[in-house]
Amino acid sequence: MPQGRYSISDPEDGTPLGEERFRCAPGPAGWRYTGELTAPDGAPRLDTDLTLDALGRQLRVELRAGGWQLRGGALDGLTWVRMDAAGTTADEGNARAAAFSGPSPGFLVAVARLLRLGRDPEAERPGSARVRLVTVTPPALATRTRDESWTHLGSETHPTDSGPLIVDAYEVADLETGERHTVHLAGDVVLAAPGVELEELDSPPSR
Repeated sequence: MPQGRYSISDPEDGTPLGEERFRCAPGPAGWRYTGELTAPDGAPRLDTDLTLDALGRQLRVELRAGGWQLRGGALDGLTWVRMDAAGTTADEGNARAAAFSGPSPGFLVAVARLLRLGRDPEAERPGSARVRLVTVTPPALATRTRDESWTHLGSETHPTDSGPLIVDAYEVADLETGERHTVHLAGDVVLAAPGVELEELDSPPSR
């Protein structure tokens, strides 16, 4: 079960936003990720709990931030409920989208596992795909639907003490703004992405 720490910063100007301590592992359903994002002063910012099935579909997503919580998953597209901590206010939502996204690096791994681009011979997918996402933004956990395209740029194998480490590179394009950036993944761990740096990892990534 890999666990470690990401540093999170503003991808535009590099301002530190905090760090996320995480753990992730394959499980009975498929894959699970939990992360706790804290601000530079140590204040809690976002808790993420994400469970995927064997095909990469988001069975359960739970986010907590700023006195709000959002629970959702893959049902008739994506369905979710956003409520305050006391449960007195609740808003339901639904969108014809494939996955949730958000500030946690775990969502980058989740989208990559859903699309299964590149090396997977069983995927029968091309090297690029378009995906509709529901992006959740703290602290109010507001939701917005948007489209991205993902292109698998290639894989590199690096020797390590625990065996070969395969790193996949993806170009991710926001189809609304035209902005493009590169994400590097090793199994279920983000090695580098805009605003994301892997600072600690206690065991090799899971494939």
